[in-house]
Amino acid sequence: MKIWTSEHVFDHPWETVMTAAMRKYPNPMNPSVVGVDVLARHVDPSGKLHSHRLLSTEWGIPAIVKSLIGTCRTRTYVQEHSVVDPVKKTMELKSCNISFTNLVSVDERLVYKPHPQEPHKTILTQEAIISVKGVSLSSYLEGLMANTISSNAKKALYVKHQSVSYLPIKT
Repeated sequence: MKIWTSEHVFDHPWETVMTAAMRKYPNPMNPSVVGVDVLARHVDPSGKLHSHRLLSTEWGIPAIVKSLIGTCRTRTYVQEHSVVDPVKKTMELKSCNISFTNLVSVDERLVYKPHPQEPHKTILTQEAIISVKGVSLSSYLEGLMANTISSNAKKALYVKHQSVSYLPIKT
């Protein structure tokens, strides 16, 4: 098992960062996400927005890996659950793969909240727990996957920063 963590501070208020985060996909920086479907969405009695989405991803899996896992399929699916609390100004997003779960599991958690000392800024904390099963090189593969997650997280930060810059400024 490999655990990857990251923290980033946005120089923007929580509402602005949330708007940008909701527009994360599709984007040219991460073309592997080819589809996003909202499976369920509701607002609970306390005003929290709950969303359940399905992300379709297309990864270029090397031929040797395809032969090892016994598939030619490259489309994978991720389920994502998020809760946005506009009163506490928090968003928690949890996602996990639902494809190839017999071989690998990736459980990711993101939390957006106002910076405790500088409320006009937003903190994003991320964590991913990666487990590769039934392979002798599992630790090595988990490290490779952690590096990919880190690289994709950097691209996502860039996209969010770009999205924030395109949002209309409220006065």
